[in-house]
Amino acid sequence: MRRFTYARAASPQAAVAAFTAAGTGARYIAGGTTLYDLMKLDIERPAHLIDVTAMDGLDRIETGGDRLRFGALAPMSAVAVDRTVLRDYPVLADSLSKAASQQLRNMATVGGNLFQRTRCLYFRNGAGGTSAGTTYPCNKRAPGSGCAAIGGLDRGQAVLGASADCTAVSPGDWPVALVALDAYVEVLGSQGTRSLPVAQLYRLPGSTPQLEFTLAPDEIVTAIVVPKTRAGRRSAYHKIRDRESYAFALASAAVALEMEGDVVAQARIALGGIATKPWRATAAENALAGQRLTRQSAATAGHAALTGAVAGKHNRFKIDLAARVVADALMIAAERTKA
Repeated sequence: MRRFTYARAASPQAAVAAFTAAGTGARYIAGGTTLYDLMKLDIERPAHLIDVTAMDGLDRIETGGDRLRFGALAPMSAVAVDRTVLRDYPVLADSLSKAASQQLRNMATVGGNLFQRTRCLYFRNGAGGTSAGTTYPCNKRAPGSGCAAIGGLDRGQAVLGASADCTAVSPGDWPVALVALDAYVEVLGSQGTRSLPVAQLYRLPGSTPQLEFTLAPDEIVTAIVVPKTRAGRRSAYHKIRDRESYAFALASAAVALEMEGDVVAQARIALGGIATKPWRATAAENALAGQRLTRQSAATAGHAALTGAVAGKHNRFKIDLAARVVADALMIAAERTKA
């Protein structure tokens, strides 16, 4: 058993102060649906946990004005059923309602969900290099030990954004929808406050796959902000997985459309389940701009979204699957209520 200390913070400022005082080994914890799993797997080994769930006001859902603002502690389940989100931004509701199980959505927070770590089987199931006393190398767990997925069991691995050191997939649904809508986070740390696009929260693996996020260790997300857009009404999150519920995406797509009749004025497209981070598909967006949305043009955009994809031994099917998912998501979104 690994020992750790525990404290509850009454405010974001108190949480940051507690983190600074604790020093190396401190971790923030909210719903715990990710961190506790990682602790059980001996991947995360915090010396001090700072519980942020007692902070008043950080669970608010605000839908007035020119933006949606979700407090970082808002439960996934609450945001998924918010009337404004359901009516005007179904891509957000879809991405939350298709994630995990109802029990987990009741516990998990929209802020914490941004920081899920990969579901790579070598990372999760005991892999970690000889320094961890295991047989499978994993550069995320033991930097420099190698990557067993490269040339190994790579069915679930990334075909976009991978490197020679890591091919692990970014597992989230909610971040993909946020990236498509140009959302940003409000952040507090010892150096003050700042805003950061959700797309910039995530690092490509490169040669340092153990570094997954761009926040400083002491920084905490206090809110997620989504600029309002008329594309929200015609939006969808489409997800294909091995089973209908409680499974991570083999491929997913978040899309939002601004239409002029049957012509696409602007498309927003992001991919999940196939890349090392939530993946904005700008080539697909450009392919659709000014075009009539038909099954053929949607298929063309789907293939454009996979530009640069590189398959491994067992995941080549994901390239064609993801292209079809994009096309289907576009057609689903197009049928939804006009703004």
